[in-house]
This record gives sequence, C-alpha cells and structure tokens, in this order.
Amino acid sequence: MTIYPFARPAMHGADAATTPVLHSLELFTGAGGLALGTHLAGFRHRALVEWNKDACETLRINAAADAVPGIEEWRIIEGDARTVSVAEFGSVDLIAGGPPCQPFSIAGKHRGMDDARNMIPQFVRAIRDLRPRVFILENVRGLLRRGFQEYFSYVVLELTFPSITRKPAETWVDHLRRLEAVRARGQPHDLRYNVAFRLLNAADYGVPQVRERVFLVGLRSDAQIDWRFPPPTHGRDALMYDQWVTGDYWKRHSISAPDEGPVQRRNGGTQLAMGPPPPVLPWVTVRDAIGGLPEPRADEEVEGLFDHRLIPGARTYVGHTGSPLDLPAKTLKAGDHGVPGGENMIAYPDGRVRYFTVREAARIQTFPDTWRVQGVWSEAMRQLGNAVPVMLAHAVAASVVAATRGIDHRVRDMQTA
Repeated sequence: MTIYPFARPAMHGADAATTPVLHSLELFTGAGGLALGTHLAGFRHRALVEWNKDACETLRINAAADAVPGIEEWRIIEGDARTVSVAEFGSVDLIAGGPPCQPFSIAGKHRGMDDARNMIPQFVRAIRDLRPRVFILENVRGLLRRGFQEYFSYVVLELTFPSITRKPAETWVDHLRRLEAVRARGQPHDLRYNVAFRLLNAADYGVPQVRERVFLVGLRSDAQIDWRFPPPTHGRDALMYDQWVTGDYWKRHSISAPDEGPVQRRNGGTQLAMGPPPPVLPWVTVRDAIGGLPEPRADEEVEGLFDHRLIPGARTYVGHTGSPLDLPAKTLKAGDHGVPGGENMIAYPDGRVRYFTVREAARIQTFPDTWRVQGVWSEAMRQLGNAVPVMLAHAVAASVVAATRGIDHRVRDMQTA
C-alpha cells in the first residue's frame, strides 16, 4: 500500500496563468513535516523559522538537494521566534506552525501557560503583524486537558481577536475576561478570525500511526472562505474488515493470516462481516509502511537508503511494549533526554522487539525516502517525534487551498483517497 500518494499540485496553461500563488510563513518548523505538507498542498513559503541547529540543518540539506520538487527556494531562518521580525517576510496568505508542545504534553511537566517554552503568544503576534487570510496551528491533545480548559479558551479568543493585545502587567486571566467581553458585544472588529478546532487522529488520514493532535484553523472574517475540516479517509473498522473479513491485507503482503489473532479484533471482524464494507480505506499499518525495506544492520548503512541502520538495545517495560507490526504505530515521541521510548519500537508477532530505524520512523511520519534527518540517532528521533505527519498536514492544508479556490474538497478527497 502506498503511504505517500500525493504530489505537489501542477498547474498548466491557462490555469497556471490565472491561479494566484499562495504564500505562507512557517514558524517552529522542526524537521519540516507541517512545512512539507503545506508546500505539497500548494503553498509557497516565504520563510521557515526554527531555532534548533540540527533541525535547521535538516531543512537546509533537503532544500539544497531539492528532496521534494520546489523546496530549493525555501528560505530558512535559524533563530528564536521571539526575536524574529516577521514583517520583513512580506504579505502571506497562511501562517502555520506547531509551537513547542512540552508545556501541554501529557508526558511533560504540565506547566502550560506558565512554561517559558510556551510560544503560542509568538504565533498570535505573527498573525497580528501579517494579517494572513488563514492560519493553521497544531499542538498536542494535552492542550485540551481539563486543567488547561480555561487557557485553551483564552488561546482561541486570542487567535480570534489578535489585535486586542495584553496590556502591561495584565494577567492572562484578566485579558481573557476582556476578550470575552469583546466577543459578547458582537461588534465588528478591525481584525477578527473565525476559529475552528478539532482533535484529529493521523491514522484517519492515511498515516501509519495513531497520533492525536489538536488543529486550530482560523479564517480571516473578511476573507469569505467556506471551509470545514476534511473528513477521514481511513478507518480502524476498514482495517479489521481488510484483515479478518476479506483477508485481503494478508494476501497483499503474501503471508498467511495468524491462526490466533487478537480476540477483540477477530470478534470485531465477525460483526463487520454482517454489514457492508466500511466506506473508507483501511488504516495503514507498520507492515504497510516499512514494507520493501531490507532488514537493517548495526554495522553498516543500506546502500541507496538514508539513515536505515539498526540501533541495538531495545527492550520493553511497563507501558512501553512497542508498536505491533499489523496495526498503525503507537504515537512516536521525542523521548526523555533524546532517548526514544518504547513506542518507537517494532513489536513482532513472535515477541521480538527492536527500535525503528530513523528511515522507518520517517516513513511512519510519512516523510518521503528522499528526506534526510540530520543529527545523531537520538537527535534525529527527537525531530521525528516532534514532527507533524506530512500526510496529516497535507490533508488539512489541501482542504484550505480547495476552499480558497471554491472547490468542494470533501467530495474531491473521498474520490481520490
């Protein structure tokens, strides 16, 4: 199964002459998952801002090699978003970014709005300064936790009214109350965005990984863009149907179905067999994603492949048992102190486990095999663990592009899935 089926949209003839170019600015770019997804959807980045040296090197080496057509033009700014003047990049249609997630991550210290790494205010500042037609902000599902509920409401209102800034010595709670009053009055405002948010599972969009992330998408109120989140194109029930009703999954991989599959999944398949096939494609599994790659070795790279080297030492422990081969991977994580957790392992049916190679992890995040991730193994895995899956980014960004051009992406995406 192809897990990287999309290509950069091509315009020809009259379409190329009449279709306006959509420009964007990417903040907190990291390894480039969100930037690559928006690029493939049709946006042209005026600049990509990232502070981490290794991540910037990842972006530079791929841009220099034109790892994906068109990215040789990427302008990469290595610097802190708090000190970068975004005004110098000119007007943009889109601002996108995934501010550092550690303040809100379930695995972090949960400092949230009080964490110095909270960069959401810098994202709001960029919107205020450049007034894009659209913005896309991605973050961890922890942002929706009950303990952050009031702060999340504040983030939504800040993004709705980005020009109503926080006053000196004003707490965020007082600023929230002031923003709530502005919303309650319902008066027209100079700069206002219609903000929608949703918790998306990457597996539902063809990514071979169960990865839930919050997306906040804002459309400038005067832009008159009719947009909705794209519908899922893949599903868990479709995978169970593929494996335990038709058996097509095992046939595709030229292997026999297990004699004893997980009882819950087998029972689910029995129930599904009584109805019509699910209307979406099957979830993509680890086996689907890494199929065709040779078994990695610790003593040498595989010729013709970047970063496909075995790292020994994988082991299971409580709560970290690896990702089963015939399901989407568990959520890849950056790990503690640069060491990936047990989620970043393959769990074979016979009980063996091993770490994903960097190349396999990149495939799990739907980066193309031409994409190189710079840095030592732990740093490369940290970048991938923090990345937005390219296909998920593409699904959201492509729906925005379609909406700006008056195309019903809901119909188109289901037809081409």
